[in-house]
Amino acid sequence: MKKYTWRTGVLEVGTILVAVLFLIPIYILVNLSFKAPGDQSSTFALPQEPTFQNYIDAWAQGGLGNALINSAIVTGAIVLFTVIFAAAAAYPLSRLGARWSKLTYLVFLAGLLLPAQLALLPLYQTVRDLGLLGTLAGVIIVGVGASMPFSIFLYAGFMRALPAEYEEAAALDGAHAFRTFWSVVFPLVRPITGTIIILTAVANWNDFLTPLLYLSGSNQKTITVAIYGFVGQYGAQWNLIFAGIIISILPILIAYFFLQKYIVQGFAGGLKG
Repeated sequence: MKKYTWRTGVLEVGTILVAVLFLIPIYILVNLSFKAPGDQSSTFALPQEPTFQNYIDAWAQGGLGNALINSAIVTGAIVLFTVIFAAAAAYPLSRLGARWSKLTYLVFLAGLLLPAQLALLPLYQTVRDLGLLGTLAGVIIVGVGASMPFSIFLYAGFMRALPAEYEEAAALDGAHAFRTFWSVVFPLVRPITGTIIILTAVANWNDFLTPLLYLSGSNQKTITVAIYGFVGQYGAQWNLIFAGIIISILPILIAYFFLQKYIVQGFAGGLKG
């Protein structure tokens, strides 16, 4: 058993202080969401008359029910297609040593280095020419494309660390390449799949610019755009905004708690690879 030293005490105090720093914004967010519109007390002071009306008004006035459904459709579709396409692309790129596969892998990695703003205008024109402006399909296609480089990077790094004996055994049993990928390799990369699912889901659930740009002028709204509707030209309904933010983070927070085991395993596996 290790002896408790002053270094251990300093580390514990430092950890507690960092945790408190992270909890302060969360406290402010929750605290303000329960304050009445006329409550002028300090941000850190508890509400004089706590009210749940902010949540009711935010839900009704912002149309958060439909916005949550749209966000769920967009995020779910992006996560699904990203996992399928990125895993299928990373498998040959990580296993084949041909020049074309290395070059293709570098092209995908270039997507991590180039600023997204460079592709903003040509991408918008392409989506417009395809007639997908104002549709969830346009947002999904853009989201899948944006998620591919990082997902392929994670999958390829994880697959390179897998022993080739699994695939050799599958080949001896007569499995072709697709069967080997689907029945042998894909289940083995489950930890990194969990990591990609939660990272992609969080990024696209909280994305504001893409749905604002491609759904502008239509009745379709995601949760971030719906909350932005509480901001007017001459002021903002901050009590509704904070209540809306709390509502928006609950689904992704629940998903995170269910998948946190795979996130840790995925990052640990990636570091070993």
